[in-house]
Amino acid sequence: MISYKNIPPKQGLYEPSTEHDSCGVGFVADIKGNRSHQIVKDGIQVLENMEHRGATGFDAETGDGAGIMVQIPDQFLRDKCDKIDIELPDFGNYAVGLVFLPKLVEDKHRIEGMFERTVNEEGQKFLGWRDVPHNSEVIGLTARSAEPEMKQIFIERGNNTKREDCEKKLYIIRKKVWFK
Repeated sequence: MISYKNIPPKQGLYEPSTEHDSCGVGFVADIKGNRSHQIVKDGIQVLENMEHRGATGFDAETGDGAGIMVQIPDQFLRDKCDKIDIELPDFGNYAVGLVFLPKLVEDKHRIEGMFERTVNEEGQKFLGWRDVPHNSEVIGLTARSAEPEMKQIFIERGNNTKREDCEKKLYIIRKKVWFK
């Protein structure tokens, strides 16, 4: 049993009675949903602090894929999409997803087509694909041997889709493609 020192008192959403060992989990957020670079910096610090987890493969450069999730960086994506002729609608009216695709060109194109058709079948608008820049030189041999092609898909909320129903539609699209 771990002895917890300096546990703060119950406050806001924090409940001290739920404290327990949880190696490998970290969470940083602004409870009001405000964006800030400090949250990203703190999230990276959490990852660095969890290096002790030992979640690596035999080559020590292959990890478990831990990372951080952030809100949509709208201006950054607008700048990138402008360069590849993808016109993004107003913030809040589009979604971006990360898709891991096979290296084999025929399979990659088949899956991209499945996404594009399914997006349109669900009443949303497919906007385009963006290649995700990456540096394969820094990952281990095991990871490199199985590395997928990574692309971002951009989807505009359909005219007949209420804002509050958009995430449900995105979930349905993902599941339909997964099971095709």
